[in-house]
Amino acid sequence: MRALFFLRHYNDIDHITPVIYKWADSGHQCNVVLLGSAKFRRDYRIQFLKQLSGVRVAHMREVLGWLHFLKWRLQMYMLTGNVRRIPVLGLLAKRLSERYDESRREQVWRQTNETLFQRCFENSDGGVITFDWVERNSVISVEWIKILIEMAHARKLSVISLPHGDSPHVNQLIRRGERKLGPDTVFSNADVFDCLVVPNELCAKRFRPYLGEQKIAVLGSPRFCQEWLSKLAEILPPSPITPSDSRLKIVIFLRKANFTTFWEEVGEVVHMIAEFPGTEIMIKPHTRSGWKQSLTKDKAIKKLSNVSIADDKAHSVHLMNWADVIIDLATSVIFEAVRTRKPVLAADYLIAGRSTVAHYMPETELRCRDDVYEKINYFLEQGCNVFYDEAHRQHFLNEMLDVPDENVLQRYVALLEESASKTCQ
Repeated sequence: MRALFFLRHYNDIDHITPVIYKWADSGHQCNVVLLGSAKFRRDYRIQFLKQLSGVRVAHMREVLGWLHFLKWRLQMYMLTGNVRRIPVLGLLAKRLSERYDESRREQVWRQTNETLFQRCFENSDGGVITFDWVERNSVISVEWIKILIEMAHARKLSVISLPHGDSPHVNQLIRRGERKLGPDTVFSNADVFDCLVVPNELCAKRFRPYLGEQKIAVLGSPRFCQEWLSKLAEILPPSPITPSDSRLKIVIFLRKANFTTFWEEVGEVVHMIAEFPGTEIMIKPHTRSGWKQSLTKDKAIKKLSNVSIADDKAHSVHLMNWADVIIDLATSVIFEAVRTRKPVLAADYLIAGRSTVAHYMPETELRCRDDVYEKINYFLEQGCNVFYDEAHRQHFLNEMLDVPDENVLQRYVALLEESASKTCQ
């Protein structure tokens, strides 16, 4: 069977690569097309995919050629919200989209899709195409996707939406400016796909207001299932982090800048922990918006001899392998640490939200500065070997990652196979 996987950015690569690996391992063929920055061709997971039998990887620019790619990209910029929110560029994009109207844009969209279909499916009927969760603020135009889906159905191809992340919060109002509970329109594009896949029920409830029950599949987490973590350990490049003999090594993972974070108190926590003898702290800014986070520019913190800011050369897995303890401001990447029993401290009092980790495992929660002090002091005196309530941890694994069991990747392949088979009938 044939498949086409679209990947946009770091999160897509991180969460969808396991599905592509299992698809190829099951004897199927696929094309992987990168829609974002060309730099991702050097990503170690993309390099791993290139080595797999039956997998062909290319950037969209290579598929379309320079001129066609430029037209396709400019049309994307005209329509996507990220550009429209920039004062001068937004006005220019609006004017261009009015001048270069929908009927003219459709020609480029259709030509693009024909090129993709010929490359990835040749003249065969049946197959499956996957995007990630295309949300309202995505840099990929829904106008293009809708035309692609229409043309795909005409060729007996199904189109599936796969997870590009998880749900590190159990509450809804977590971003600046969010003040009203109810269905979040950021997820309203979900209904354009034949099926949308989520890792757990916590993610499913975001999308249910916008699509029927028969179009949503809860299959577990491909990124954090044990099968993929074992494979990831084999392909992970050597760590660029210098080994340390500090008594307690701590990594702090920060969230995207548009999530409400109490930065003054985050700074207080860093200074307090740094004063403990034998501690070493590494701060990991968010992959895509770390430059917007005030903590990474704090001169007083940068002067601390036992505190450093991690750069992009160190992957999150490298940081977690290096650390003894992880302090988390609600990021899903630390689900891997829970899987391996490495202590995670959920710093809920530093954010406007309730973290999933603290919800399932109350022993992880930091509710005030006293809690931070007591936990760090405990780890220095007693070590990090005994931390989780095992019943709580198993409940988290069962509800969030292994849904309903550990055969996660096989369930994803089975869904894609079924979708491809249906379109062949």
